[in-house]
Amino acid sequence: MTSQQPTGDMTGLPPENTWRRKDLLNTDTLTHQEVELVLETAEAMREVRGRPMNKVATLRGTTVVTLFYEQSTRTRASFEMAGKALGADVINISASGSSVEKGESLIDTVRTLESIGADLVVMRHPEAGAPYLAARHTSASIINGGDGQHAHPTQALLDLFTMRSHIGDVTGKRVVIVGDIRHSRVARSNAWLLMAQGAEVVLCGPRTLLPRTTPGAHEGSGCEMTTDLDAALKGADVVMALRMQKERQQAGLIPSLREYARGYQLNDERVARAKAGALVMHPGPMNAGVEVTTSVANSAVSVIEEQVTNGVAVRMALLYLMSAGGRR
Repeated sequence: MTSQQPTGDMTGLPPENTWRRKDLLNTDTLTHQEVELVLETAEAMREVRGRPMNKVATLRGTTVVTLFYEQSTRTRASFEMAGKALGADVINISASGSSVEKGESLIDTVRTLESIGADLVVMRHPEAGAPYLAARHTSASIINGGDGQHAHPTQALLDLFTMRSHIGDVTGKRVVIVGDIRHSRVARSNAWLLMAQGAEVVLCGPRTLLPRTTPGAHEGSGCEMTTDLDAALKGADVVMALRMQKERQQAGLIPSLREYARGYQLNDERVARAKAGALVMHPGPMNAGVEVTTSVANSAVSVIEEQVTNGVAVRMALLYLMSAGGRR
């Protein structure tokens, strides 16, 4: 791709910015207005990405740090692309090869990043709650890029953005999430966000991979949970498969990946049980031939690649909104 110089044209952004949140840690506390602001801004960012000159200088002088204690391709690359597309300085830090290996604590790390000028820190950590701890000890904005089995808010926002691009308002729409629900931060953040938007959420998987309680259960508004995928798919507007980690087989939670695929793989026959034209989604990375067949992944109803593309636009929107430039 030919390198383009950033411009300052951000026509199409919301006329007023009402974002006041310092950090983005999960979807369960986002207001309806905040979600709408993110999605509206992401739409403008998608338009920017579609231009021949698809970079702007809006965040020039802003420093974005990606601090990843776990490996990542999609989330990290899309945040890096998003920051650079907005003209920000982007610094990538991995736990491997950093002072973390020398015993530096998380608090010391984020304070060091603040001292060298970090404005926003995108953080992935294997321990649930780590971004919350970091947020309490730095004035830099923290964006949770995934913490343990707890939350992945930016994935949920890009998933909602993708759904709305195809089916509009999700109020009353049936969204089935199938797979390893028990260990999935993606499932949790999606469930919170979709229920708040009025969607009917169904969590489906083997009994050993379902949680004891569903998101929202303590409020009396928990989503449906079932082991019967064929029944769950009836009337579905969206079906999202989750990645099955090989560790689940090794831990004895499933007999084998082949057996899991026999009962829960999205194939042509199963997808036909959903509504005509129902969207097929996957947060990635996919295990070839396990969660989704090749024919379904490459079909007209699959928006899996579009999710990756939309991830850049949504993360551009969040960087913009959460930066000093976005609050002017």
